Amino acid sequence: MAAADASGALTPLGMFMDADWVVKSVMLGLIVASVLAWAVWAGKLVQIAAASARLGRDYRRLAAHGRLGAELARRGAVARMQDAAEAEMAASDGLPNDGIKARTAADLSRIEAGAARAMQGGIMVIGSIGSTAPFIGLFGTVWGIMNAFVGISESGSTNLAVVAPGIAEALMATAIGLIAAIPAVLFYNHLTRVIGGYRARLADAVSLVERTLSRDLDRRAMRPSAQIVAAEIVALAAE
Repeated sequence: MAAADASGALTPLGMFMDADWVVKSVMLGLIVASVLAWAVWAGKLVQIAAASARLGRDYRRLAAHGRLGAELARRGAVARMQDAAEAEMAASDGLPNDGIKARTAADLSRIEAGAARAMQGGIMVIGSIGSTAPFIGLFGTVWGIMNAFVGISESGSTNLAVVAPGIAEALMATAIGLIAAIPAVLFYNHLTRVIGGYRARLADAVSLVERTLSRDLDRRAMRPSAQIVAAEIVALAAE
């Protein structure tokens, strides 16, 4: 083996360059997977942080406004929930309030689920990397050890200088697999917790919109009674 010809070849780069093409392909694939896991993790953190900040701002604005029609971020989940509630309220004018609330609750659940799915997109890639990378690395190790034994049989020598480089190349594949898998598992668990917190805030937003809709419906139901009372007062005053 070329790795056995020079002691200086027993470096990570030297072992990679001298590895069999299958082992080399495994190493390259694991390196790409590791970079992908880091990129997805960083991207999802930015996405979730932006969505959570927008959700928090819109929640506070709607709560302070006290009724539907608050000025909210156009692309935010709370804005879509408010739009759905306003649309249902306008389309169901004159219908029983219980039906309006039930239909709005169904729309809000759909929006909540869609927002949660948008945050979850991509994390399965990280989970897959974390669960499969060690086995892919192990495959590279097994293949490399097989080649090492073939080299031993061809050389007819069991000298450590002949055996060690091939075994080292093979074990390097497992090491790279673990380097790719361990951060990926940590990233997956971290993102799962962060998304869980985001989903809890989404549920709070759904409850806020439902409470606000209920108050607005009660206000609308009271208007005819108030108008009748006002008309009676005017009539009595005229007499």
